[in-house]
Amino acid sequence: MADSRVGFIGGSGLYDMDGIEDSREVRVETPFGDPSDAITVGTLDGVDVAFLPRHGRGHRLLPTEIPVRANIYALKSLGVQSIVSVSAVGSLKEHLKPLDLVVPDQIIDRTKSRPSTFFGDGVAAHIGFADPFCPTLHPLAVRSGLDEGADTHSGGTYVVMEGPQFSTRAESVVYRNWGASVIGMTALPEAKLAREAEICYVTLAFVTDYDVWHQSEEEVSVELIVQNLLANVSTAQRIIRRMIADIPSLAACSCRSALESAIITSPDAIPERARERLGLLIDKYVKD
Repeated sequence: MADSRVGFIGGSGLYDMDGIEDSREVRVETPFGDPSDAITVGTLDGVDVAFLPRHGRGHRLLPTEIPVRANIYALKSLGVQSIVSVSAVGSLKEHLKPLDLVVPDQIIDRTKSRPSTFFGDGVAAHIGFADPFCPTLHPLAVRSGLDEGADTHSGGTYVVMEGPQFSTRAESVVYRNWGASVIGMTALPEAKLAREAEICYVTLAFVTDYDVWHQSEEEVSVELIVQNLLANVSTAQRIIRRMIADIPSLAACSCRSALESAIITSPDAIPERARERLGLLIDKYVKD
């Protein structure tokens, strides 16, 4: 398999990554099923990369249908140590305008039915998740957005809703009262699973609309969102190009050792089937 150190997960509208050289498609089998699509591996500005379209090419998968465990496991198996994720979000604050970039530092989980851990079925692990985004990738993403000229906002809380329907007005008002900044459907369970896989993870959250709390703006519609997300795609690609040169040189952070004291199950109690399923994640910590 390729030794691709930096991974990119493209959101709505971003189904391929410009500029990848010597590219080829890799289909990865995982214990958690097939990923959303083939993964494109190659080099971007001299850095080994892997690109995965979250919803599949042609946008075939609803947020609740995305095989997130397979996606993260597949990227891990390709040697990915850092992931830059791109998401389309609605704004919950007046100053966060359509086409702005938010690099959130917190998450509220409002999903309902998505597998959000690799563990269970014989292995118990409890990672720390107080700070859900990588503390080394976050400032790089903010700086790259600013350098690219995007209206970039550092920090904020991303509400992850189940979807696929958009919010009711009552829900939107509640999330604003919680102090949340943006709302979307895809940062979870990606961020949780990336942490369990000891992969650094950051989200570039591009605002496509004001959520339905904003009475003076037109109601959220697919047409409006698509129009703005397409405008955001080229910005996202430019920001990624700015980030790529610095990611490999970033110092290792706590994300890379998230499982070090998180596995509770005694090694001699772990079933062989679980060792086989999770070996990519746990072998360096679980010794016979």
